[in-house]
Amino acid sequence: MKAIVQDGYGSADVLRLADIDIPEVGATDVLVRVHAASLHIGDWHLMAGLPYLVRVTGLRRPGNPVRGMDVAGRVEKVGADVTRFTPGDEVFGVGNGSLAEFVIAKTDKLEAKPDRLSFEQAAAVPTSAVAALQAVASLKAAGVGERVLILGASGAVGGYAVQLATAFGAQVTGVASAAKLDYVRSLGAAVALDYAQGDITRSGERYDLVVDTAGHRSVSTLRKLLSARGTLVIVGGEGGGRVTGGFGRSLRAAAVSPFVTQKLTGLVSSVRREDLATLADLLESGSIRPVIDTVYPLAGAATAMRRLTDGSTRGKLVITVQP
Repeated sequence: MKAIVQDGYGSADVLRLADIDIPEVGATDVLVRVHAASLHIGDWHLMAGLPYLVRVTGLRRPGNPVRGMDVAGRVEKVGADVTRFTPGDEVFGVGNGSLAEFVIAKTDKLEAKPDRLSFEQAAAVPTSAVAALQAVASLKAAGVGERVLILGASGAVGGYAVQLATAFGAQVTGVASAAKLDYVRSLGAAVALDYAQGDITRSGERYDLVVDTAGHRSVSTLRKLLSARGTLVIVGGEGGGRVTGGFGRSLRAAAVSPFVTQKLTGLVSSVRREDLATLADLLESGSIRPVIDTVYPLAGAATAMRRLTDGSTRGKLVITVQP
């Protein structure tokens, strides 16, 4: 099968299109014929090997040389112990090595693809939307009218966070670059702010929930944006040094949280079946929607990866594998 592989860590130049064997199916595995995949920032970190914390599967090269995680396609084959899916089922979720014609996935990482979505749209959902859903999880029980601030609202996770918070009845303010403010409003934000226009902490506004996907502000600065009992969620590990990256901010948040009235947390999300099911319902009802910036062929994966961090995208970068 054709796949995008890497033999070592580095820039997108390490990615190449190669012919490799179709992976073997274990008793609890699902073999998915990939129709589409999408990129997220975790793919870039695994490609680059940065921060060094991501090299847990290999010091000099990733344990799995095939890049990609998010996937949408059809079940090709199932293991002997799999009962949830049968060949021909249309699914979406995650599998390690989805930039390929086939990928192995676990049943708890897959869900039936919403009928109203194309494979390209479904592939744009899993990792980013699950992270956003977990980041705004407190809103589901808080009720309508919560004041929410999304930092990095035009990014993949931030964009879904804006949509989900709006769908849960929150009053959403999104922060992004000036060129993307209209885009942030189109996702449902009641207010869109240009991050370059002054210090947002001096506005006097306080929020019940702050979701930071931008990765630069200190924990002490972010606390100034919270109400007395507000919640801060730092998503992922952007920014910081080469060893721990931005995960240092999450560690600081966890250290401070027990001593203040606010709840300060870091989120390293993991795709779960129940979250995929929740998203599938929201997508089927039209409460949220995937936003795709550009669709690339499999051979264009390196070009797409270069765009992932250049700040130009609005929505997800999708790779088509099967026509």
